[in-house]
Amino acid sequence: MAAATRCQDHRAATRFGGVRLVTAIVDPVSSGRSQTSETLDEFVERARAFLEAHAARKPDTAAEFVWGEGDDFVGIVEEGDPTGEAHLVAAARDWAATRFDAGFSWLDGPIELGGHGLDPEFVRAYRSLESNYELPDQSIFTIGLGMVAPTILAHARPEISARYLRPIQRGDLIACQLFSEPGAGSDLAAVATTAERDGDSWIVNGQKVWTSNAHHAGLGEIICRTDRDAPKHAGMTAFLVDMTAPGVEVRPLRQMTGGAGFNEVFFTDVRIPDDHRLGDVGQGWGVAMTTLMNERASIGSGMGLGRGPGPFERLIALTRAMGRHDDPIVRDRLAQLYIQHKVLGYTGKRALGAMQAGRLPGPEMSILKLAGTIHLLEVADFAAAVLGPKLCADTGEWGTFAWTKLVCGAPGGRLGGGTDEILRNIIGERVLGLPREPKP
Repeated sequence: MAAATRCQDHRAATRFGGVRLVTAIVDPVSSGRSQTSETLDEFVERARAFLEAHAARKPDTAAEFVWGEGDDFVGIVEEGDPTGEAHLVAAARDWAATRFDAGFSWLDGPIELGGHGLDPEFVRAYRSLESNYELPDQSIFTIGLGMVAPTILAHARPEISARYLRPIQRGDLIACQLFSEPGAGSDLAAVATTAERDGDSWIVNGQKVWTSNAHHAGLGEIICRTDRDAPKHAGMTAFLVDMTAPGVEVRPLRQMTGGAGFNEVFFTDVRIPDDHRLGDVGQGWGVAMTTLMNERASIGSGMGLGRGPGPFERLIALTRAMGRHDDPIVRDRLAQLYIQHKVLGYTGKRALGAMQAGRLPGPEMSILKLAGTIHLLEVADFAAAVLGPKLCADTGEWGTFAWTKLVCGAPGGRLGGGTDEILRNIIGERVLGLPREPKP
């Protein structure tokens, strides 16, 4: 009981990745809040000096994007050959460590766990500053920072939080999410991977699939069935699993984009200590919901955001390069996509602001994720129509065949983070208050 009380008090006072886990008002000293006397302006100047010393500035405006110059990548996630991918991961780790060691990571995290206990305005200020500099892509850490770490902070034992959160924040530890199975995708409660109690450990057997970055991960959050006789939502338990443990096998899944960012993971008699359990036995569904709400927040608020100009900005440049920008039909379609683009951006900012103000991500994140997916699909489809045959063969022409990454990858957005159908049900039932869909 003492440990549970300590954990609840701890969560009440902290935020992670802009998300306050609960909204209780607590004493700043006992809650790990910073007692720094540094003003926001002083912090910004210190952060700017740090960034100036370590990175080059991006061009000031998107208008400086010149067709035919620089990188023509258009996609959702970076993919490459194993050697190139390893280089990207190494660069991401180096920058994460540099930033953490300089005191600019986990600004709103609890001091006792390696954070700085600062208010959300410091987080917003730093993120705004950092977005102006050319830095290594940090998407390899998205799942760990935005999904797994908030779940650890909310549901793990204090000693487990102390063990894993700092290395996740510093980039020393990459984490993955092990939820989907061949027979349990949209219906997460149908998981068949089992965990059986064996003294102070659990023995896990089963298979997970569509696991992003499992081939780089050292830690995974896994949902297992621990009671076959209980109702399916009540028979699940969540754990943290060492991805290098004996019995864990990771196999890449090659996609039509050419990359292999997803994996299937097999577990054969994998032993997990009971202290790595997240939440109580049989309460895995609630733990999973914590992760999924953060996942939809991450996907929705970041949809279409990549290095350099995003897909929509590149689409405008593409229509000019192909000589189609004066076509009234093209201009009308661009106007529609521009409206979508701006609405998504403002909605994402409002959602982020709400989370930083202390509200947990809720069903509105389903709206943002669904709308973001639709927008990317429509951008990809329109780019394909503008390119025509140029999309089908790599002739070496800059900015043409590169669109295949987005065209082939965008449909996957309708599945990852919750299928469109599941999200529409959530929106209908929890946002609009419509009757639940009848069960067969």
